[in-house]
Amino acid sequence: MSPQTATVRDTRPATPAAEDAAAGEAAAGEAAAVSVPEARLEIDDLDRRIIGLIQERMAVSAAIQRSRIASGGPRLSLSREMEILGRYREGLGRHGTALGMTLLELCRGRA
Repeated sequence: MSPQTATVRDTRPATPAAEDAAAGEAAAGEAAAVSVPEARLEIDDLDRRIIGLIQERMAVSAAIQRSRIASGGPRLSLSREMEILGRYREGLGRHGTALGMTLLELCRGRA
């Protein structure tokens, strides 16, 4: 085999960015095979489930607020809210912070 036709194999470990890019390319290939109407039905189902979970979270949050107020504490815990926002940011990136803030605002209703 001549040096011009030899194949060189890269043995360096893949970087996280390269792994993410490869996963994105694989997902794009799979997405192309998905039926748009079927995928939209799946999104509709996911949205229904997300809304239901948010409603459950609102109810639990209201119960916590009532308990805190009854025991003489404040209705909100800012340190807890910062912890929650951090979790959303870590899981979803910078847009996760905005989503977390919206969720906290929804759940802050008057107990």
